[in-house]
Amino acid sequence: MNFKPLNISGLIADIPIIQGGMGVGVSLSGLAGAVAKEGGIGVIAAAQIGFNLPGFVSNPFNANLEALSYHIKKAKEKALGGVVGVNIMCAVSHYADYVKCSIENKADLIISGAGLPLNLPELVKGSATKIAPIVSSVKAAAVLLKLWDKKYSTTADMIIVEGPKAGGHLGFTLEELENEVDFSENLKKIISEVSNYEEKYNKKIPTIFGGGIFDKHDIEYYLNLGLAGVQMATRFAATEECDAHENFKFAYVNAKQNDAVIVKSPIGLPGRALNNEFIRKVTTGGKTLIEKCHSCIADCNPKNIPYCITNALINSVTGNVDQGLIFCGDTVHKINEITTVKKLMKELSPC
Repeated sequence: MNFKPLNISGLIADIPIIQGGMGVGVSLSGLAGAVAKEGGIGVIAAAQIGFNLPGFVSNPFNANLEALSYHIKKAKEKALGGVVGVNIMCAVSHYADYVKCSIENKADLIISGAGLPLNLPELVKGSATKIAPIVSSVKAAAVLLKLWDKKYSTTADMIIVEGPKAGGHLGFTLEELENEVDFSENLKKIISEVSNYEEKYNKKIPTIFGGGIFDKHDIEYYLNLGLAGVQMATRFAATEECDAHENFKFAYVNAKQNDAVIVKSPIGLPGRALNNEFIRKVTTGGKTLIEKCHSCIADCNPKNIPYCITNALINSVTGNVDQGLIFCGDTVHKINEITTVKKLMKELSPC
């Protein structure tokens, strides 16, 4: 089947594939710029993006703003007119400041999950930046769209639905993840809910699905359900352009079936990651010493958590994969080589 371009309130991506944001430091300007250049939507992960700057330890907030500004500009240069977005988790400290920084540096799109971005329309008002919330249920989509409609007289430019097979933090309970069901019916209900606001605001609101998508046949399946496109992250991590250390990429290549496990983050959210020495330690009651809080999550108290998620993610992205948290999707075991973004996009697109 032919893939239709993705139209997000006038923002056009030739190929309806969004590269999911991966932090800390996995999807920066290198990966995002390359994906956008090939016609997809490249996404920079804002989470602790300044981790490798000299001033990060003493002032992570300033380092993050500096790095976010740099990577948006760099990605847009590499994209040669392609679409570049920023993923900003609602749960992060200084959320509004990261949104403002993204707008000032002319990010095309802001994607927000890990909570509902209740005030995002207010933060982007008057800018050309489009907004796309991440939801995992019909209820979440209905609540958010109703609130935006009532409070701001506006709606989303795009909706991203993350399913139970996605990587990173997931919008499901452990029980829901353990008793996995076909997610297709939920997608149809979400599309129906979104259509109410398409009619009211007289515009198309593309609904995108992410989670467990591996190849062109998966993409075609979801497009046939009525979705406008897909979000993929795991496959883009195993590319030459991915900003992570080679050890991180080869952890994906070497992963076997059942190596991806459900873990609980320090703030209680379930997530999917590769099983390794670090995961085995923290899941059996072990704790890691937290010498300094990096103020990454607004509601995190370092006195009450088993490990620092920032440190764990920095370890993995910089190559210390045995002592790091390696988020991944459910299909990670299918990856058997490191490829290029260009080759991957060609493989995923219609002939």
